[in-house]
Amino acid sequence: MNSDEKGADEKRLGERFRTLLEELKAGLSPSDLERVLEIWRLDLEALRRQVFESGGEDRPLPQRFGIIGESPAMQKVFESLEKIIPANYPVLVTGQSGTGKELIAKALHQYGPRKHETFLSENCAAIPETLLESILFGHKKGAFTGAHRDNPGHFVAADKGTLFLDEIGDMPLSMQSKLLRVIQDGEVRAVGGDRPRKVDVRLVAATNRDLEARVREGKFREDLFYRLNVLDIHLPPLRERGEDVLLIAEHFLRQARKALGRPFKLSEKTRKEFLAAPWPGNIRELENTIRRLSALATGDEL
Repeated sequence: MNSDEKGADEKRLGERFRTLLEELKAGLSPSDLERVLEIWRLDLEALRRQVFESGGEDRPLPQRFGIIGESPAMQKVFESLEKIIPANYPVLVTGQSGTGKELIAKALHQYGPRKHETFLSENCAAIPETLLESILFGHKKGAFTGAHRDNPGHFVAADKGTLFLDEIGDMPLSMQSKLLRVIQDGEVRAVGGDRPRKVDVRLVAATNRDLEARVREGKFREDLFYRLNVLDIHLPPLRERGEDVLLIAEHFLRQARKALGRPFKLSEKTRKEFLAAPWPGNIRELENTIRRLSALATGDEL
């Protein structure tokens, strides 16, 4: 790390300390104080390593809540996260496919009051409707062909923790009504069961669809939309994140170096092309591009 980089990082470190002090001076409740101190402890530890440990290509990349980025667009996301994390309400995460919506869900869990409990995720678009009810709400032995034993389901398994439902916009209407009842009543009934069971789950839902448009089209329940959209976070597409493209590319390059044992780096031409690219597949497309380039590379410069 050269002197200019170290000086810039030391400045950032000082700014973070000053912001923390301002929050403390504002007067926080004991629970809010504990939350803020934990978030800042993790954040400042990453910065401390960046400033004081050895430099070079493997120095820590700028990140918050385990998410790489320092663009203005992501700073807004981080600000929203810091406010939303301690709340116990459902969260709706929106954004194009491949923008990292599951990372947001994990941050809501790992940095929140439920961090020591279970985190489970399910893709609502990947499971047939006939199985989705059983997976989410559980089933009793003998409830249907192949049900050889009781299955608690995700809501029960994630009790006191967090359940992330990805691609919620593709959930069938019949399942939407059942999910709505769970959110309203705080209890689930297993398929083939005769009694409901109380559950305490923080629900995080994500979609790459325009749910308001789907409500107008009659493809998504309006009442469920408002139940899920208590708090919301929108993830910007990668093309709107500026230099974050190169930071994330460096993250995947490090994985390639470790996997293939070669000191890969991006050429200046490739760096410019990465910054100019539209990235319709967002971070997922960038990851696959780095993997392809490194696997096919004849030299160490990509």
